[in-house]
Amino acid sequence: MSEEDDSKDSNGDIRKRVKELPQDEKDVNVKPSTIKLKKHVGLVSGTSFIVGTIIGSGIFISPKGVLMETGSVALSLIVWAGAGLLALMGSLCYAELGTLIRKSGGEYQYIKQAFGNIPAFLYAWTSIIVIRTSSMAIICLTFGEYVATFFPYCGNPDLPMKLVASLAIVTLAIINCTDARLATRVQVFFTVVKLAALLVISIGGIVRMAQGHVTELKRGFEGTTKSPSTIALAFYDALWSYDGWNNLNYLTEEIKNPKKNLPRANIAGVLLVTVIYLLTNMSYLTAMTSAELLASDAVAVTWGDRVLGSAAVLVPLSVLFSTFGSANGTLFSGGRVVYVAARDGMLPEMLSYVNCKRYTPVPSILFTAIISIIMVFPGNLSELIDFFSFTAWIFYGVTVSSLIVSRFTMKDAERVFKVPLPIPILFVLLSIYLVIAPIVQSPRIEFLYAFLFIIGGLIFYIPLVHFKLNIPFWGKISTFSQLLFEAVPSPFIPDE
Repeated sequence: MSEEDDSKDSNGDIRKRVKELPQDEKDVNVKPSTIKLKKHVGLVSGTSFIVGTIIGSGIFISPKGVLMETGSVALSLIVWAGAGLLALMGSLCYAELGTLIRKSGGEYQYIKQAFGNIPAFLYAWTSIIVIRTSSMAIICLTFGEYVATFFPYCGNPDLPMKLVASLAIVTLAIINCTDARLATRVQVFFTVVKLAALLVISIGGIVRMAQGHVTELKRGFEGTTKSPSTIALAFYDALWSYDGWNNLNYLTEEIKNPKKNLPRANIAGVLLVTVIYLLTNMSYLTAMTSAELLASDAVAVTWGDRVLGSAAVLVPLSVLFSTFGSANGTLFSGGRVVYVAARDGMLPEMLSYVNCKRYTPVPSILFTAIISIIMVFPGNLSELIDFFSFTAWIFYGVTVSSLIVSRFTMKDAERVFKVPLPIPILFVLLSIYLVIAPIVQSPRIEFLYAFLFIIGGLIFYIPLVHFKLNIPFWGKISTFSQLLFEAVPSPFIPDE
């Protein structure tokens, strides 16, 4: 998909613009060929990207699904803890992969290194069209749903909710295109706000337990399901709430000292979220019965009405902050997958361009935002979660398999962080279980559609990537995009 011949003239114009740029101390000799994304993510901001992306809409909608599938309070809490443990195992594996292969792009880079271009392309294809964009859609739909709680609607509020979700995506796209540092500050701010809100819920639950409101918690395993496949579906709901544990690996090239900060942020972020999630779920059950929790469309709001009284308005506001921050992290990382895949020639080259003034991958961010908005309008939350979880866990398993492969193919490579081998092996086995169990229990047509969609990426890979089919006028589109976004190609430049 190279457009080099058609974009030479525009490159000349862009070079002139680059020469006119104000140069800071670190960029005295900026050249178009060396423009790349800047390192602006430290340990605190890196941890906030993980925590802030994980804590989004999930903890406010998934407790219903987990409790419904498990059938009992005790098993639901075990599932929440187990999901946190699985996320921690995954984050440990990704920490080794990210310090071994220090390139942005997450799963795409690791699958490509271990299994080649075709599996890597199929991941990028699925991630760009389904995984990251459906995640954005779900989070922003929840944002719109909680906005709706502030206004009385006559009839079905779906359309206003979806319009609000789309507006949120557009706002985030503007922020991320404007300045990566601004997007990072936004992430840190909203992470602090959502942690404060969940801390209030957690403390409130502890106080109520001390007061004796433990009737529901004492029910234990009463009503527990005996179906392994149903438990797998419960894990899907819980793991959706933990999704984002791998978020920092998408921006490895933008992390300061990734050898140290990537593992530390991965581990700290997941552990913090696991503790908060357990306390939050227990707190919900001190304020409402299991039946009331299952009947509530906004669990956190119901909790606030019963515990905080007149201050309950703070809960939906906190949810808005939480979902907005999570969507910011998802868009930030999702745009990097597009950017890296395009840089490798797997997608149109113009999607790898970086704005030469702001050092942001504007085309890839806008592309991700547009697909996310498209996903919003036909989207149903429960269907999107199932579809997302099924496809995501296929590639999580494949990615951690690449770690096992690398132990044999990259024996002499420097490993500053090394996870015990049983951990990735167990993670892969659990991933297989999470993919197969729901199919065995309930072989729905949606799972076949998901598989066919993944394989369907070959329709584009074979002619456009493998045979490099030249599309008429594509070079002119690329030239136009360079001028419109003031962007230039950004090749990978290893750290010195």
